Amino acid sequence: MSEEHTDNPAVHHEESDVNIRAILGFAAGLLVFAIVIHIAMWGLFRFFEAQASHQEQPTYPLAAKQEQRLPPEPRLQTNPKQDLADLRTAEERTLTTYGWVDRNAGVVRIPIEQAMKLAIERGLPARK
Repeated sequence: MSEEHTDNPAVHHEESDVNIRAILGFAAGLLVFAIVIHIAMWGLFRFFEAQASHQEQPTYPLAAKQEQRLPPEPRLQTNPKQDLADLRTAEERTLTTYGWVDRNAGVVRIPIEQAMKLAIERGLPARK
């Protein structure tokens, strides 16, 4: 077949398949409508926020008495990092200082380094 003449009078196509102007106009209208809705919602939230800030919070007599009361143990940690740091500091102090374990029985706590040196010098107890 030759590419020079491909005109077939029996085959036709539509001249106006899609109205591009109408589609672009509809999309532009949706965009404008969306912007208007967002601005209206922003204004509405600002209005509600201003209205809520002017209202006084009701005080309930029973709740006012309970405000300073702490819940029963165990309580939630408010600062877990600081709690862990405090625990490690206390453990380090226990492992590196001298102190009484039981004063009546004469039991004392010695630093871990000193205890390891004494264990090496004296040896560990063994069964016979």
